[in-house]
Amino acid sequence: MTASGSHHGSCHCGAVHFEVTLPHGLVDLRRCNCSMCSRRGAIAGSVALDGLRVTQGTDKLSLYQFNTMTAKHYFCSVCGIYTHHQRRSNPEEFGFNVACLDGVDPFALGDIPVVDGINHPCDRD
Repeated sequence: MTASGSHHGSCHCGAVHFEVTLPHGLVDLRRCNCSMCSRRGAIAGSVALDGLRVTQGTDKLSLYQFNTMTAKHYFCSVCGIYTHHQRRSNPEEFGFNVACLDGVDPFALGDIPVVDGINHPCDRD
């Protein structure tokens, strides 16, 4: 498991690099079953907005939004890898693609819970 502290990550082609600060290591990891997340299949972690910093390739990031246009999903425009997103359920946090972190094997993380993004709390009256 990834230790607490600062960790580096990147997209597949290396055009985008970022750093996340994980005060408690990789905790509260999740998958989501919404239409977007189920297609990309990523394991996500979360940090406060000031806990993720793009260190290279900001100009290579593409933004995708859908439905309520609240969440902001960022992808490398060169290789297409999802690196992070500003969360819909908590816009004060970034979700990040755990598989993009240097030295993390997402297949060794065990069972990751799935959150119900199909029935998102923000969609309720």
